[in-house]
Amino acid sequence: MALIDLDKVGLTFRVRTYGRITFKEYLVKGMFRRRATQTMEVRALDDITLRLGEGDRIGIIGANGAGKSTLLRVLAGVYQPTAGRRTVVGKIASLFEITLGFEMEANGWENIGFRGYFQGETPRTLRDKVAQIAEFSELGDFLNMPLRYYSAGMLVRLAFSIATTIQPEILIVDEVLSAGDLAFQCKARARIEQLFDHARLVVMVSHDLQSIASLCNRVILLDHGRIRQIGPAAQVIATYEQQAHAPELKAA
Repeated sequence: MALIDLDKVGLTFRVRTYGRITFKEYLVKGMFRRRATQTMEVRALDDITLRLGEGDRIGIIGANGAGKSTLLRVLAGVYQPTAGRRTVVGKIASLFEITLGFEMEANGWENIGFRGYFQGETPRTLRDKVAQIAEFSELGDFLNMPLRYYSAGMLVRLAFSIATTIQPEILIVDEVLSAGDLAFQCKARARIEQLFDHARLVVMVSHDLQSIASLCNRVILLDHGRIRQIGPAAQVIATYEQQAHAPELKAA
């Protein structure tokens, strides 16, 4: 069974801000020092109520800063809600920050191990996957080189190849469909679709509305940390596109 239930969930960050004395004050007082610390609250999510179950393929869309990635991290358990309740049934695998755990001075083979262990693999479970990861990445002899010589695209290829060897019950995805060049993107999309087929519950964030429409059966539209609309993919995407074009219509 796979289930994610959020009941009136909120997330507030408390950010400390500091002031410094002016150069004139420094000349008079002879030292730098911070002024009194001030705390600013940022409400990233507000009153989020969701129940996602077996067979759901959920897309999350919205403008930059709407809270999409923050909501994914709450779903994955990276952030704990500051209000409300989060309940999860099933094993979660997350595809975001996929290069986390890499060591730039180590070579590709060594980093397959580092990142694999970071994902919860063991030497035994990883042993059977190393050849598959190397083949999918198409990096060949570059796997013998330290990662500091890799291009950004090569890093993403390796990270994606490692991250997508998982077999999750609940899959949470954040903008990984743009991995590598065009040819590799086609392979990446096919791999993601396989993961979607095998996972019991999928939640994804993407600015690629075409991918959202083809991969998801329901879509959540976020706006300033709140759910504005949730429903069939085509319907919610249409609302978002109308919202995005509204300023242009007003200007015209």
